[in-house]
Amino acid sequence: MGSFKLGVEVVGAHDLIARDGQGSSNPFVELHFDDQRFRTTVKENDLNPVWNESFYFNISDPNNLIKLHLEAYVHSHNRANNSKACLGKVRLTGTSFVPYSDAVVLHYPLEKRTIFSRANGELGLKVFLTDDPSIKPSNPLPAMESFLDIPISFPEEKTDKRHTFHSLPNANNSQQKQNSPPVPPQHQQMNYGVHEMKSEPQAAKVVHMVSGSSSQPADYALKETSPVLGGGRIVGGRVVRGDKPTRPSTYDLVEQMRFLFVRVVKARDLPAKDMTGSLDPYVEVKVGNYKGKTKHYVMNKSPEWNQVFAFSRETQQSSVLEVLLKDKDLVKDDSVGIVRFDLHEVPARVPPDSPLAPEWYRLEDKKGEKNKGELMLAVWYGTQADEAFPEALHSDAFAPGDTTSIDSSYLRSKVYHSPRLWYVRVNVIEAQDLVPSDKGRFPDVSVKVQIGNQTWKTKSVQTRNSNPVWNEQSMFVASEPFEDHLIYSVEDRVGPNKDETMGMIVVPLSSVGRRTDDRVIHPQWYSLEKSLPDAMDKDRAKKDKFHSRLHVSACLDGGYHVLDESTQYSSDLRPTAKQLWKSPIGVLELGILNADRLQPKKTRDGRGISDTYCVAKYGHKWVRTRTIVNSLNPKYNEQYTWEVHDTATVLTVGVFDNSQIGGSNGNKDIEIGKVRIRISTLETGRVYTHSYPLLVLKSSGVMKMGELHLAIRFSSTSMLNMMLQYSRPLLPKMHYKKPLTVMQQDMLRYQAVNIVAARLGRAEPPLKREVIEYMSDTKAHLWSMRRSKANFLRLTSVFSGLFAVGNWFGDVCKWKNPVTTVLVHLLFVMLVCFPDMILPTVFLYMFMIGAWRYHFRPRYPPHMDTTLSCADAVSPDELDEEFETFPATKSVNLVRMRYDRLRSVAGKIQSVVGDIASQGERLQALLSWRDPRATTIFMIFCLAAAIVMYVTPFQVFSLLAGFYFMRHPKFRQKTPAAPINFFRRLPAMTDSML
Repeated sequence: MGSFKLGVEVVGAHDLIARDGQGSSNPFVELHFDDQRFRTTVKENDLNPVWNESFYFNISDPNNLIKLHLEAYVHSHNRANNSKACLGKVRLTGTSFVPYSDAVVLHYPLEKRTIFSRANGELGLKVFLTDDPSIKPSNPLPAMESFLDIPISFPEEKTDKRHTFHSLPNANNSQQKQNSPPVPPQHQQMNYGVHEMKSEPQAAKVVHMVSGSSSQPADYALKETSPVLGGGRIVGGRVVRGDKPTRPSTYDLVEQMRFLFVRVVKARDLPAKDMTGSLDPYVEVKVGNYKGKTKHYVMNKSPEWNQVFAFSRETQQSSVLEVLLKDKDLVKDDSVGIVRFDLHEVPARVPPDSPLAPEWYRLEDKKGEKNKGELMLAVWYGTQADEAFPEALHSDAFAPGDTTSIDSSYLRSKVYHSPRLWYVRVNVIEAQDLVPSDKGRFPDVSVKVQIGNQTWKTKSVQTRNSNPVWNEQSMFVASEPFEDHLIYSVEDRVGPNKDETMGMIVVPLSSVGRRTDDRVIHPQWYSLEKSLPDAMDKDRAKKDKFHSRLHVSACLDGGYHVLDESTQYSSDLRPTAKQLWKSPIGVLELGILNADRLQPKKTRDGRGISDTYCVAKYGHKWVRTRTIVNSLNPKYNEQYTWEVHDTATVLTVGVFDNSQIGGSNGNKDIEIGKVRIRISTLETGRVYTHSYPLLVLKSSGVMKMGELHLAIRFSSTSMLNMMLQYSRPLLPKMHYKKPLTVMQQDMLRYQAVNIVAARLGRAEPPLKREVIEYMSDTKAHLWSMRRSKANFLRLTSVFSGLFAVGNWFGDVCKWKNPVTTVLVHLLFVMLVCFPDMILPTVFLYMFMIGAWRYHFRPRYPPHMDTTLSCADAVSPDELDEEFETFPATKSVNLVRMRYDRLRSVAGKIQSVVGDIASQGERLQALLSWRDPRATTIFMIFCLAAAIVMYVTPFQVFSLLAGFYFMRHPKFRQKTPAAPINFFRRLPAMTDSML
């Protein structure tokens, strides 16, 4: 850790305030970090100074980095009395420090040093972490002297400030020079304020069901449970501990499960099987009918396995553990030697106890006599808290008596991290001196830009001077580490559907500049190469030079959040650039307990079974539980943790059938169902234990695939920061300063999902593409008659309150209940006479409604509702249409029928939209003179109304208007009123439509 340093590049400042009395300042920057201080050179009479000076601080304790702060003070030096005046400061927390590869120049607004001081302008800094041992710290001492206690020297000649590091003078301090930028750390994985969460497997439980209220069938509703977890029994979201004290455990959201762990380390001095040489050894661990096997080695007397097996104590059918050393070529029931353990004598281990040391055990033959050869083993009882739990091969991962080899990597629990995604903004401006293959024609030129499998093409421009201009812009998605290149291809359309490449450019994405705001991107000129190999080979000696050039600009936009999931179910809203990340506001803990009554997905031994696992996604972290084989009621009991940066995010948990174990669906994992939980609906500190129905809509209708039992707890680290989140924009600032179009968002989201699926598909074991797409809701944008009906009903439900108020007021005006109408008249008179009471009365009324409804607040997170989704009343034909592939593959007559139905629905929507537009156009026609007579009448009315309202008090006018609207039915006419008739007669723009 001695080489771990913080690098700070002071780039420049602008718009500083003048402090020398002559409209200028002599600015310099002081940097304070971890009891170390440095300063830049002084810029004479400059309100927009540029330094480009770099400094390196020692970090005394890297584990304490998030608690440290970097402070940058901009001062103005006064030569007359050798004093300084503060022009502003910048303060950065340790959570914003990133590696050099992620660092970009950020311009921070200067803050006041005190409430009575002044500050203006911005300071440009580039802050990064490095552990490059070749970089020496600018000051090895723990602290520096004050600025005012030492003389100040100023350089008399200009030097290259980019590679010169200036610091405060000190006896042991000297300037350090670097001729190359620091190399980012390569071998150390650094997490700055974001903790690496590992899976926390857990145990089984007894569940007490309490039905929750729901508008859908009771079997489809959410049910609250009261399981006994590691922290105690959960009742009403609170932990109720029993009389017996429980030992503190990290796994308090799952039931503690007991396992017998067997670690097979290695063997030595094994006997030769015959005159030819050594054995082909492997080890079989057996408890009752459950067996586990290690891999085998060929002709090896001293093999090393270092494999762990875990046998659930609930399923133990024997009191003896047998560890058999076998030879691959021997008879199935024969063995080289055996070691037996009495399970009553096996010791128990509870972390934080150290791991149990393995021992050498002499092999015995069938008669109990000692054989030649020894096995190194460790055997102990433990729980999910044991470090060996994630790497162990579990007994529930294979059926009793099953000795077939199973790839254990597909059975273990895993944690995945999706790659950090960037938007790549590309602008193709112009080209110069293009040389077409046929010089007798004017080239029809376009530029194709490609990153991986993403392509975009500019419009074709036919030019006579070989200098076409496009000035077109597009965006792509890229992921770290940047393995793809940015490829520009200049193409000439020489014939129909025939393009000829005139030149190419290859730019590594790692060399493209990064930005976090909308600052101007400086374009560059690139020389075109004739072929892709030439463009890739930058070091070859070029004999014939190709002088055509392309003017382009590109940058990595880190100020956006790259959407890689459905917008309404986003689990992360942070921008790409880590410097813009805020501190977490809470911690989300999830205990995946068990599933009940799952529907079988395959047949084995004549009965329907499933081999299931769960996947949970939140932010960049994906987790996958171990696979439970041959069980329709699997018990996972695994616990996971995430940091929460925004409560307006959603946790998604899905259940899948593992097709790698006897699958027949083209090796595609089959989705069983999923659960979504919005963090903002969770109370802080409460443990939510519910049974979630796994509802899936299929072409045959809605089906319940089983139930998933979860335990969830959201803990807040700072209630104030969590409340302040509600005043901040949902998305990063760049989404509002330079917004993306809807088409751009859809296209970029599709590319982002493909990149995430490809990257996680390269893990071991891979997280399948169908899993990524199902968890990310990639098909939510496709047309569905059912979903359209549901959204229409949601819209009417939103306005149902207004409709109810309107109907109630209509009854008041019609005097259906005279007592109510008289009371409304009295209230109306009071509010008109005391208009200052209107708003306080409205807000007090809303406060009272909210206080009354607190007693009826939801006690559980919202879950999928079949009635709200219109899944319980959808017709078979509409379901068949919803699950149709895209593009359609059905018969022509069926597609024609559905198209006619879609035209009918769209025609009604079209009419409603047209009617709304006509009302707005009639309002515009009041003063547009499209109907001269109507405009004249309206102008006369406006003049008369202005005179009457000028001489009439507002209260009188309000009373008369209110009494008129609430007049008795005897004074009403059945025909519409004159103002309504006048408005309906106004012309709209429908006369001009074809």
